[in-house]
Amino acid sequence: MKKILISGATGLVGRKLSRKLHERGYQVEILVRSKPENSDFKSYIWDYENGFLEEGALNGTYIFIHLAGASINKRWTESYKKEIYSSRINSAQFIYEEMQKRGIHPEAFISSSAVGIYGQTTSQQIFSETDPPAEDFLGKVCKDWEQKAHQFGKLGSRVVCIRTSTVLSETGGALEVLKKPIEMNFGAVLGSGDQYFPWIHIDDLLNIYFKAVEDVSMNGAYNAVAPDFVNNRELTKKIASHLDKKIWLPNIPKFIIKTVLGEMSVLALEGSRISSKKIENAGFKFQYNNLEKALSDVIN
Repeated sequence: MKKILISGATGLVGRKLSRKLHERGYQVEILVRSKPENSDFKSYIWDYENGFLEEGALNGTYIFIHLAGASINKRWTESYKKEIYSSRINSAQFIYEEMQKRGIHPEAFISSSAVGIYGQTTSQQIFSETDPPAEDFLGKVCKDWEQKAHQFGKLGSRVVCIRTSTVLSETGGALEVLKKPIEMNFGAVLGSGDQYFPWIHIDDLLNIYFKAVEDVSMNGAYNAVAPDFVNNRELTKKIASHLDKKIWLPNIPKFIIKTVLGEMSVLALEGSRISSKKIENAGFKFQYNNLEKALSDVIN
């Protein structure tokens, strides 16, 4: 069996991806901060901040999938912004140096990235993989994240960066946060409601990772985003409809959201359309290509 080593395997995407890759016949092993009491997979301790990697972790690695990264859905204090950055960039650098030192040459290095590379802005532009990174916080994080991934090309590895949009799943993740106020009859459109909401169903995201693992023609960055463009107003009303709720409150003004969330309020208040053309042109077919179908699955 071909060994796939995964960082960030205990997160929302990592847990499901690990199981599904195992079911597809891969030897899945994971990097962890502390040994889990029960795990289906062989685990190795790593601590990139202190330069520690358990012996044998990298041996025989066919593909490395880098999902590690602190959540961006916590208030962006200056110290937490450093954690968001280092958990992605410094950890990738650490793995690269360890592989280089040990003479490990994986077939591919597949890294999570984010559509945040295009910037948290609301515009009429439809962003594609050829657009330059933005200069805001997330744009810089994603740019450096991908630069670290591309270093693995020096090891002879194929490099794929999956620019992920907001993941919709039946448990955990963004949908739980979006549903809560609506379920309590306090749902409301955020700001103008015109900001776009790039999204992807978790099953489609997993299938993009499977394709990145198995399709050796895949190289570079790919947007992992459904081809359905919806804004916050449409999203809020569609979620309410699936929950049999009404949106009766007025839009929540921007200044309130900014006061409550601080700098991270851009995640709620800004958003542009993101193109899915490149991954579709590579032969990928979305199972959930519109929001109605995706919500029917994850909510109902």
